Amino acid sequence: MEIKKVAIGCDHAGFKHKEVIKLSLIEKGIEVKDYGAFSTESVDYPDFGHKVAEAVVNGVVDRGIVICGSGNGINITVNKHAGIRSALCWNEEVVKLARQHNDANIIALPARFIDEEKAIRMVKIFLEEKFDGGRHQQRLNKINLSQHC
Repeated sequence: MEIKKVAIGCDHAGFKHKEVIKLSLIEKGIEVKDYGAFSTESVDYPDFGHKVAEAVVNGVVDRGIVICGSGNGINITVNKHAGIRSALCWNEEVVKLARQHNDANIIALPARFIDEEKAIRMVKIFLEEKFDGGRHQQRLNKINLSQHC
């Protein structure tokens, strides 16, 4: 699947990373739906994470990118949505495995722990790497709690 549309959202700590990533995606011809934040003023990450997750779940975009200081809070937020498989990633190998093994449809980035150049490289991998399927699909099928309660 060629990625044509991406949602992106962040809190104040992720704003600068978001802007650099957004520009790099636009330069590659990818449409970016920016759900904020729109400055470095203090905001609450769930307000933006929920919007990105909804865009992915509803098929408005192909994938999502969320960013906060540690990546944890916004990752927890988006993973509350059924159908979201967000992976907190801090290096290229983790991103690759998140796509190959987990079919991650959102990447969560920790702005305070990776620089902007690394973030761009990681997003590139996230958008290009394919899901391996096979035994990994079997495992993904077991994630849905409604099938196990």
